[in-house]
Amino acid sequence: MQARHPERHRTEHIGWLRAAVLGANDGIVSTASLLLGVAATNAPTSQVLIAGVAGLVAGAMSMAAGEYVSVSSQADTEGADLAKERDELASNPESELEELTDIYVARGLKPSLAKEVATQLMQRDALAAHARDELGISEILTARPVQAAFASAATFAVGAALPLLMVLIAPKNSLIPVVAVASLIFLSALGAVGAKVGGAPVFRAAARVTFWGALAMLLTWGVGALVGTSV
Repeated sequence: MQARHPERHRTEHIGWLRAAVLGANDGIVSTASLLLGVAATNAPTSQVLIAGVAGLVAGAMSMAAGEYVSVSSQADTEGADLAKERDELASNPESELEELTDIYVARGLKPSLAKEVATQLMQRDALAAHARDELGISEILTARPVQAAFASAATFAVGAALPLLMVLIAPKNSLIPVVAVASLIFLSALGAVGAKVGGAPVFRAAARVTFWGALAMLLTWGVGALVGTSV
């Protein structure tokens, strides 16, 4: 008997990957932009560092709270849909069988085969069959608020620590270019890694995050420079 071929798909990573990439990207962009904005006012390095640390802590907590609330809302919606489907299965199973049959017919099965498939799946686990094929809710893609919150907060902190490290090692007179260039390199690497894990084109993803990161840092530096010359 031929051994089964195990398959792993990239959608298995989608729950934590989205939150992790978002957290790390925000950590690098927001912290680097904050550092450049403060540094552009000719503030001492100690003040730039304090601002960056404050931004790291506040940003990580904000990311965790935001992801948890957002994904919890998704989970609540999924739960409400499942509860409604459970009630419909209990009160009108025949109609639900026809509904599932129609779904399989629309996907290309012959009506007789579609009804047989729907019948067998509903006998095994009617709610799971309707959740997957009618509502599009699956175990792999289901909302996980705690996982998303932790992934976002942790990766934000890691991302934010990278430009902060540049402040510690860069000479005062070259702090701005060192932080800016290093942060763009970090963003490019992040985009490439995220694309590689997700199976997307690497160059396009790296260019995308680098462009938007550069724009954010340029605008924040400009505001800082303007404020620094007018105060």
